[in-house]
Amino acid sequence: MSQQLLQKQADTIRFLAADMVQQANSGHPGAPMGMADIATVLSKHLKLDPQNTKWLNRDRLVFSGGHASSMVYSLLHLWGFDVTIEDLKQFRQTGSRTPGHPEYGHTSGVEITTGPLGQGVANAVGFSMASEYAKYCLNSETAKIIDHHVYCFCGDGDMQEGISYEACATAGHQKLSNLTIIYDSNDITIEGDISIAWSEDVAKRFEAINFDVVTIDGHNFDAIDKAFADSRNSDNPTLIIARTAIGKGAATLEGSHHTHGAPLGHEELCASKDKACFDSNESFVVSDDIKKAFDKTSSGALLSKAWNKLVKKDLPLSEQNETLNALLNPDYSKIQYPDFSEIKEMATRDSNHKILNAIAKAVPSFIGGSADLAPSNKTELNGLGDFPKGRNIHFGIKEHSMAAIVNAMSIYGLFRVFSATFFIFSDYLKPAARVAALANIPAHFVWTHDSIGVGEDGATHQPIEQLSQFRALPNFYTFRPAEATENIECWKKALTMQAPTAFVCSRQKLKTLKPQKEFGEVSNGGYLLAKRENATVTLMASGSEVMLSLMTACHLEDDFGIKCNIVSVPCFDLLCEQDKTYIDKIINPDTTVIAVEAASAMEYYKFADYVIGMEGFGESGPAGELFDKFGFTIDKLKLKIKELIN
Repeated sequence: MSQQLLQKQADTIRFLAADMVQQANSGHPGAPMGMADIATVLSKHLKLDPQNTKWLNRDRLVFSGGHASSMVYSLLHLWGFDVTIEDLKQFRQTGSRTPGHPEYGHTSGVEITTGPLGQGVANAVGFSMASEYAKYCLNSETAKIIDHHVYCFCGDGDMQEGISYEACATAGHQKLSNLTIIYDSNDITIEGDISIAWSEDVAKRFEAINFDVVTIDGHNFDAIDKAFADSRNSDNPTLIIARTAIGKGAATLEGSHHTHGAPLGHEELCASKDKACFDSNESFVVSDDIKKAFDKTSSGALLSKAWNKLVKKDLPLSEQNETLNALLNPDYSKIQYPDFSEIKEMATRDSNHKILNAIAKAVPSFIGGSADLAPSNKTELNGLGDFPKGRNIHFGIKEHSMAAIVNAMSIYGLFRVFSATFFIFSDYLKPAARVAALANIPAHFVWTHDSIGVGEDGATHQPIEQLSQFRALPNFYTFRPAEATENIECWKKALTMQAPTAFVCSRQKLKTLKPQKEFGEVSNGGYLLAKRENATVTLMASGSEVMLSLMTACHLEDDFGIKCNIVSVPCFDLLCEQDKTYIDKIINPDTTVIAVEAASAMEYYKFADYVIGMEGFGESGPAGELFDKFGFTIDKLKLKIKELIN
């Protein structure tokens, strides 16, 4: 490699990034300038096709430290993706294709949305896990259909986040040999030197979890190149600890935490360019030789075309070809859902188990697992083996990394993926669920033990505010089915959606509904389950409170002559998307509307005049006693409703 050309390439990245931050008067120049040498060498190793961004066998590159986005966009432009110089000049501006942190689906070449530190590390593990199962499904002795690598840039902040350790422990346990994490170790965070808060030996940590670890000078091109070559040939995941100077190349601020989150300033930037023999009077400059050195449009096209030819040549009418097509094109019409019509009562976690297995039997791309709770979540896919040679993933007790791993697996290109835990522990994975919503990632979250019905485990394990939390999350669809057949209809809808969905299921058995009609309107999020002539009250409920509301309505009419319509709300989020005509059809505006839910349920005031919900935490005790104590029995509910409407 020509050292002179490499240095010019790296400096081009540095000054493109610094120019972007300077023009925006906002951003983080320090990390991009410090990582520019590594990024330059990595460019020589990456298999990408900028004109075929969905090429399945491309290398995946994740920027966990998403604040280094000015480097991300500079590289995408230099490699030939649809990111122009004008896009770089619009960095961090409203409506631009170059937002402050990389966003999946928004900018060509961005593999996944990153920014919350540590998430990207787990995403990289997810991409690697997806490729491992893809290899098992598709590779043969004669045709290596999947043989790409996964790279992840991260920094000190990522390493301090717990999610990175969770995820990397999984990677080491699974021996994900195609994973290389590049740790930009510059010893600087926003507050100054990392020693004020952190003194961990990262190398020993990663050696302990089965990583190959190499420490290099992150500004030595030959050392960087050797580290990447060795990592590609390793039998274990690799951590490259690259010792770098933040703000490398800055005239006077190199190594200073002042370069982390603020522009260099005009004088410092000009002096830095002069020092590197760049024209300080020009900005956003890419010379022809540098563009040629970075550009991947020609080489990438050759690689992806050769791969397409390999697939067509070696897989015609073969089992591998059929598997690839089935993974790429899941046929949900083949699912033979269970028949619950003769079931009198069943916990929705149990009906969910049967539904998951029906989906998995018909759809080979359906895969997932639990955070060490599969027997309680009822998520085991019977007879389908354990990852990486089966479809049951054992994530361990690592909810946050589990969700971020599933996010990446879900957009890898081949799989429909679910994760599972108790609903109360959705708090641990909320940041990853939020990223899924932001990025339109169709991950499925299975959350069981949905209310005070958890019982004796007590208030620490009884969800109260979680339903409201996830219903408040834009582009996230939380299903809480009332019973088994409604659960099927919820899954039918969820499998069609390009957005994250959650299934909140009961531990306790729920009586089966016997509606007078089909469950055809479940896909609208809410439907009129029972209608009475001259009703004066509409009761809205989800999950276990639907049957309670239905039975209470019978007693209200018998005891007090109060007639109630019942609206089941399996997905509050979908109901909110319906037009006024539909809402008025199922919620009679001339009735008093009362929502009933064993949760905080404040969101129901969007439709309801009154909400009967939880006003505090639960407690330890048998579920039946708790429902009685907190007012969720027929006798107590009917008196409360009578009191409200009078």
